[in-house]
Amino acid sequence: MSNSQYETYEIYGPAHAGPACTDPVYGGFDAPPADLHSAEMLGYGTPGASGKPGAPGTPEAYGDTYRPAYEVPTLPELPRQGTPGDEPLPESGTTGARAGARAASRTGSHRRSARRRKTRYAERPDGSMRRLLPQALVVAFLAGGTTAFVAKDKAIELNVDGKARTLHTFADDVTELLAEEGVEIGAHDVVAPGPGTEITSGDEVAVHYARPVRLTLDGHRREVWTTAHTVEGALRQLGVRQEGAYVSTSRSRRIGREGLTLDVRTERTVTIMADGRARTVRTNAATVREAVEEAGITLRGQDTTSVPQGSFPRDGQTVTVLRITGGKEVREEVIPFQVRRTEDPTLFKGTEVVERAGEPGLRRVTYSLRTVNGVKQKPRRVRSEVVREPRPQVVKVGTKPRPESVQGADHLDWQGLAACESGGRPDAVDPSGTYGGLYQFDTHTWQALGGRGRPQDAPAAEQTYRAKKLYVRRGASPWPHCGGRLRG
Repeated sequence: MSNSQYETYEIYGPAHAGPACTDPVYGGFDAPPADLHSAEMLGYGTPGASGKPGAPGTPEAYGDTYRPAYEVPTLPELPRQGTPGDEPLPESGTTGARAGARAASRTGSHRRSARRRKTRYAERPDGSMRRLLPQALVVAFLAGGTTAFVAKDKAIELNVDGKARTLHTFADDVTELLAEEGVEIGAHDVVAPGPGTEITSGDEVAVHYARPVRLTLDGHRREVWTTAHTVEGALRQLGVRQEGAYVSTSRSRRIGREGLTLDVRTERTVTIMADGRARTVRTNAATVREAVEEAGITLRGQDTTSVPQGSFPRDGQTVTVLRITGGKEVREEVIPFQVRRTEDPTLFKGTEVVERAGEPGLRRVTYSLRTVNGVKQKPRRVRSEVVREPRPQVVKVGTKPRPESVQGADHLDWQGLAACESGGRPDAVDPSGTYGGLYQFDTHTWQALGGRGRPQDAPAAEQTYRAKKLYVRRGASPWPHCGGRLRG
């Protein structure tokens, strides 16, 4: 079997003269129509149209009309096959002049070889077509893919927190672009246009990172987020009035991603009432006391204000200065004694006898005296100490059943006698203090009849009972002026 079926029929030059013999694209021989079509697909130009755009041998046939930021990968060189001694096909960038020079330098033996190969090609035209057609299809596929590749490419300007750069991307929207560039977005960060927005070539995408600010504004503490890079920008973004305001740090200070702590006090109007006058000041003071001092008012001694001096002064607030004078006063106060009662079976029911008199205690109390703006205030108790403890009073209470009557005296008019002696009052005492009770007993007689204590302290029933006993013993003589009443 001949080896010619494995040879590649590369053309070195025709054995006869003619225009087709010097064509560098087709290698100097008349190729079949299929080869002409393949050469045209490879982008070498239209045969026979030399000197026009697209013709072989002219630079326009190989110029790149689109060149993005990246380079389109170079097409691989088609493999060369053939028998030893064969010359390669001219490169796509070889000019017609170089091809002609190469053809002119061929030796006579080369012409004979070319003539022989041309004969072989004429014998097997189908094999050559089978080899060139797949190569042409691959080139056509790559050319179509490049067109789609270029169409998807977009030139985008990406600004991340003030740092801008231009890049090429195949992303369809903002979300894909940021993911492709590794830009992470937090809950408080701002993206313009928003995530998910479609992008086209020439668009600008800006990412503004948010920074935490631990803000104390006019005494109120809170944490806010800002995309501003400086303190002044953050205050402007937060809508804080800066004119006349106190700011704890420089307004030009830059805010890092970690944020900062900021104390701001805006300018407020405060009215101070003192010594009969009203003074209005514009202040960014942190406390009421500072605002009072800015108004030119001095607090002395016990002077104070109508609101706590350490409180934050509000806009439009009125503060009154209180001029206070005063001192201390010590007073002694009596401590009342307690009464303790004990039962006594020797005493009739209803009878109470003081066994030991109570004694009050003594307490020393210190009071603070104040005069506010010339008006005396109620004394305020500031200290107390006991000088003497009180002693309780002990009282005996009778539990013995009282007799109902005294034989020989029950039928007398005891109410008439009591009305005459004491006006019917059980606690009556004569001006000398010697006699007491309904029937004006003296203490000695009362106790001799079995009474306890003083007669005027005993119940009325007991006094009548003792009077009846006295009548049985002595008759009406103890009552010389009123005794006649007993008989009516």
